[in-house]
Amino acid sequence: MTAMTNDTDVKADLFEVRAIPAFRDNYIWMLRRGQAAVVVDPGDSAPVAQVLEQESLELAAILTTHHHADHQGGVESLSVNRQLAVFGPATESITGLTHPLRGGEVFELPVLGVSVSVVSVPGHTSGHLAYLIGNRLFCGDTIFGAGCGRLFEGTPEQMAASLHTLAVLPDETEIYCAHEYTEMNLHFAVAVEPNNQQLQQRVRDAAATRARGLSTVPSTMALEKATNPFLRCSEPAVVAAAVARGAVAMDPVTVFAAIRGWRNEF
Repeated sequence: MTAMTNDTDVKADLFEVRAIPAFRDNYIWMLRRGQAAVVVDPGDSAPVAQVLEQESLELAAILTTHHHADHQGGVESLSVNRQLAVFGPATESITGLTHPLRGGEVFELPVLGVSVSVVSVPGHTSGHLAYLIGNRLFCGDTIFGAGCGRLFEGTPEQMAASLHTLAVLPDETEIYCAHEYTEMNLHFAVAVEPNNQQLQQRVRDAAATRARGLSTVPSTMALEKATNPFLRCSEPAVVAAAVARGAVAMDPVTVFAAIRGWRNEF
């Protein structure tokens, strides 16, 4: 687990992170230092190109977490007339991939002056990756605000293990997921744990944040562990909710599978 500690990068504050909205509820994350930029999961090239042009930025690299079109659909267009490093899962079909990764690697992004730890988090897709830069986690569709991704290719065992891998990161780790799903997920989380006071407060905070037109992302690992049912599958209230939904055992994987199945129908 040493590659996943914040010690891999003590200079993460040298770059800024901004959200570029795309489609209905996607976030493309732009990491910028001076006039150099790196983007994470550019599903659409147009909003990225607009920011690059308006601010005279030079795109140097692309990080992709998985193969779904809303996360890599803009890679081909952004690569035209540019010598880009494109990082992504080795086991998935990623457009223009130059640096195939499997998890466990640590690589440098010289334009940002940082190192990046690669974390294998299968579940949403079979080769899904997350990228840890200092205390910032770019996790695609693995953890959402108060939720987690659907299991399109992976198993409950895989996703539960991936969430556990991320949950052991420090509480102050910032969670940069790829969608604005928080309010919707919170409605479900309350159904699972109606007596969770921190969860009730998060509902109020998220509503106020969205009413101001602001993003609920990033969150923190501490907040997710306190309010995200998929990271709380050993908590008595979540276990009880899973059993009420038909879980035949109370181990974390069985509880996760029951809660995830409930969420699919919610």
